[in-house]
Amino acid sequence: MESAPRRQLKRSPLDARGATTLADRLHASVKVALGYKPDSPDSQVLSDWGRRIRQICKPCWEIKYCPYGPLVEQFPLLPPLRADAIEHNEYFSQCLKSGRLGSGEPLDDERREEFEQRVAEFNAEDYPEAVPQVLQDVSCRVFGHVCPVFFVAELATETRATRRMSRAIPHEVMLKVVRRDGQICQICHQPVPDNQVEFDHIIPWSRGGPTTPENLRLVHSECNRRKRDALDELLAED
Repeated sequence: MESAPRRQLKRSPLDARGATTLADRLHASVKVALGYKPDSPDSQVLSDWGRRIRQICKPCWEIKYCPYGPLVEQFPLLPPLRADAIEHNEYFSQCLKSGRLGSGEPLDDERREEFEQRVAEFNAEDYPEAVPQVLQDVSCRVFGHVCPVFFVAELATETRATRRMSRAIPHEVMLKVVRRDGQICQICHQPVPDNQVEFDHIIPWSRGGPTTPENLRLVHSECNRRKRDALDELLAED
């Protein structure tokens, strides 16, 4: 039985611990899953992972497929959110009361014993209320596990030798993008006046995106501001 999709939470101002009051505060279970001690400072963990995503990016973003495949399942799986865990536990309780699974099938003795054990051992405090966005971004969308590239910081998977790491866009690159996109905003698909032309990194530069024509598109300045460094559009389901 799959849990409900994880909820996205907005960031809030930093607190004295170096993490936000909810969205970026790290639950001990998240730290343990990533190989840290439960009492490791939030700021240390977040700083470490912030550095990792600046140095490298998911191979699936660049080469459009995962070179690891099912091996991803050997890497850490972040714990489900507390709200999802509670919902899942309520499902077990409902099955025990009705004597049937959600599909309508009868609850056999083996599953009844398993569900009873899960309900008896359940403690909502064992699950995080939120997982920081920086960690959500590095999780595999297919398997849910932390992408091996980030977990082991495996630079051999990165195409740094041929990548333009500078954020500055060379003039010849700008010309190629303008000619290719025909001065039409690639977000709203409307003509862009000369004084509103901007160039957007499709994979954000802050997330390791290269400054190449293939990773750039012409956009309105306002459309670019709205996008910021989000990956939602790039990772949206077809």
